[in-house]
Amino acid sequence: MRRAQRFGPGAIAAFVLSLTACASPQPAPPNESEVVAVVESFYGAIKKGDAAAAMSVIAPDAVFLESGKLETRAEYEANHLPADIDFESQVTGKRGPMRVTFEGNTAWVIALTEYDGKFEGDPVNFISAQLVVLTRDSGNWRIRTIHWSSRRA
Repeated sequence: MRRAQRFGPGAIAAFVLSLTACASPQPAPPNESEVVAVVESFYGAIKKGDAAAAMSVIAPDAVFLESGKLETRAEYEANHLPADIDFESQVTGKRGPMRVTFEGNTAWVIALTEYDGKFEGDPVNFISAQLVVLTRDSGNWRIRTIHWSSRRA
């Protein structure tokens, strides 16, 4: 009769470690500061009047929603972004804290911004609510959609 081969604890540990070495690498866990940095870079670029920098964090298939309208990335860049840059150059906005939530490689950011000042000579005083949805692809976060709504302050 043949004896059964026994493996010691060291052999079993080596086998288990070799399995984990063959597994595909797991993406890094979501980082709130990375997501906030992308959103801040978008708004910061608009404030500086840098349309190219603002669009650099926008996904190719992004959609923008505001005032009951839906705009593609191209439509936003051509029509709405210049108006946002003009507005931000004339009016002061005070953004509240950003609340970030994650689900896998998707993040959504909610914030309120209070605007006060004059735009083209008319008084401005309202609160804007923003919902920004981002996805992570190859380690980079990109904005997929932004929804803006507002109310009088």
